[in-house]
Amino acid sequence: MTDSQPQQPTDPPLGEAAPAPALLLCGARLADGRTVDVRLAGARIEAVGTAGSLHEGTRVDLGGYLLLPAPAEPHAHLDTALTAGSAGPPSYDAEDVQRRVTEGALHQLGHGATAVRTHIRIGDVQGLRALEAALQARRALRGLVDVQTVAVPRVLTGPAGADGLAVLRDALKMGADVVGGCPDLDPDPAGYAETVLTVAAEFGLPVDLHTDAADPARLSRLAAMAGGLRPGVALGPCGGLTRLPYDTTVRLAGQLAAAGVSLTALPQGGCGAMESVRRGGTAPVRALRAAGVRIAAGSGALRDLANPVGRGDPLEAAFLLATHGECAPGEAYEAVSRDARAVMGLPEVRVEAGFPAELLAVRADRLESALSLAYSRIVIHRGRVVSRTSAVREYTDTLALDLPRQSRSRRDPA
Repeated sequence: MTDSQPQQPTDPPLGEAAPAPALLLCGARLADGRTVDVRLAGARIEAVGTAGSLHEGTRVDLGGYLLLPAPAEPHAHLDTALTAGSAGPPSYDAEDVQRRVTEGALHQLGHGATAVRTHIRIGDVQGLRALEAALQARRALRGLVDVQTVAVPRVLTGPAGADGLAVLRDALKMGADVVGGCPDLDPDPAGYAETVLTVAAEFGLPVDLHTDAADPARLSRLAAMAGGLRPGVALGPCGGLTRLPYDTTVRLAGQLAAAGVSLTALPQGGCGAMESVRRGGTAPVRALRAAGVRIAAGSGALRDLANPVGRGDPLEAAFLLATHGECAPGEAYEAVSRDARAVMGLPEVRVEAGFPAELLAVRADRLESALSLAYSRIVIHRGRVVSRTSAVREYTDTLALDLPRQSRSRRDPA
């Protein structure tokens, strides 16, 4: 992808509503400090000009807002989302899964993610019911948020592997977008990974694998097998890399970069859909980036048993990368926007004419403020506003030096 040739968004799926009328975003501040007007036509940005220079279109006042490319969520587990308060394992009844996927995707859309990739378990007792429910939710959400489904079989080798492989093939024929899995849980991790890569090549689909990445030899072999596979291979959350000697991590990072393998870090914590990925911390993002590995950042668990307080907020993932020194603020935001979209195979977004109208407006004056205090948000998907969050903070009895105070005065009995 070159700077001068933006990728164009794919055509809206059949049955989707007609494109929205032209939308004019007025007085928005960009990350580079400029204040601009932006006109959207259908699913694309049609024009960007200095504030007050554009006039046609339905006006949306973005004075006081920072306008950014919309983030994307590259690593969700919406089939188990929002189940932290349940007694026992989450229900895999189709209606329950569809409700969770729908609610979870809308939750993340409210935070700004206009595209979500969710891993869905297949096989075992539930068969393909959870995937079928997720695909139903994907259809229902069309026009609001784009949902990608990752088919995640448990075992693909040994005596049980034949059944797992058959279910995986059926899942891809049914419409799953990505071939997934967790090699760490299979008796033969290398054989599992090889099977996934072979099936992905057969169907022409991307790969997104769970791995703790704590075994250097296994990760090195996986990188060698994945090299050159199109449309691409992503690994995550790879927290086990933090437990390896630094020199080993650097060597493995070089192999991943050379093979074109991307990595999705989960700075908010692990995900519980695959037991083996609970152990590690956040992947060593700084070292991996220095070696040339593309790093996206995802949320992982959304208020499930693995993380009962998971927020599913891309801006929090970026905040955590920045606050722990793994990235500068701009790089951290790119991890949840530009790089997340690249991992998901989506076209790049810039606030420039010709690029997809996938945008997030945050009440802030600069990116650092947006990552720190991103309360009010306006989300734009395919050229129309699809979500608004407005936060109002009030103080009482402001007396001293005309400065706001959160505490009540002694005269206030409330």
